[in-house]
Amino acid sequence: MAWSKARQLELPLPLRQGAHLSHACIAFGAKLVPYAVRRSRRRRGSYSLAIDERGLRIGVAWDASERWIERILRDHARWIVRKLDEWQARRAPAVTWCDGAILMLLGAPVRLTFASGIKAVAREEDRVLIDAHGRAPVEIVGAVTDWLRTEAIECFGKRIAYYAPLLRVAPRAVRLSQARTRWGSCHPDGRIFLNWRLVQMPLALIDYVVAHELAHLREMNHSPRFWRAVAEVIPDYVARRKSIREQGHRYLVV
Repeated sequence: MAWSKARQLELPLPLRQGAHLSHACIAFGAKLVPYAVRRSRRRRGSYSLAIDERGLRIGVAWDASERWIERILRDHARWIVRKLDEWQARRAPAVTWCDGAILMLLGAPVRLTFASGIKAVAREEDRVLIDAHGRAPVEIVGAVTDWLRTEAIECFGKRIAYYAPLLRVAPRAVRLSQARTRWGSCHPDGRIFLNWRLVQMPLALIDYVVAHELAHLREMNHSPRFWRAVAEVIPDYVARRKSIREQGHRYLVV
């Protein structure tokens, strides 16, 4: 298993056979809303709407027309806008990069502290120390972000090493991703991608994502067999999945 610090583009999670995912945008007045369309050969005439941390998604039959999809979305415009606004309100406020700023690490707050004579970003109990003298704000952001990515590599590596043997799988490689709307993904060739921002969340939620992606090495779908594999190592995965969907973004200050 090899780590790569290279920044990765978002990769989609495996879709069930007979399904197709595409993306588009629709305007509700002055508000432009991106959405994902999931077409399925199993669906017949019905549709489903969902909004979570990934945004708006609509599930439709394979042959549903673009006009019909747009009509459904416009019929639900008020509900969609309201739910998207609710999700936006759940997000943690963006960090202000100054001495005393609050960051998140493994679900706990840590205070950014400007200190002289610090050669590299370092953690000291509940503080993250950095020498900001002579550094532009963008340099401080870059240094702290790189430190968080390094923390993510160490944390994720330990969790992969713990859960992979339990699931009897071995990923070919594990890489960091920087996607804003995807916590993790598994490629058919055995590579696993984990969003470095996960390191801001509690370990229980990180473990759920790690186990989820490792389970895809056994089942490249979201079938009952897949969820049984997840349950082998995360028995309360339903509660954790709900928590990360509803509360996850509250930890993402970076």
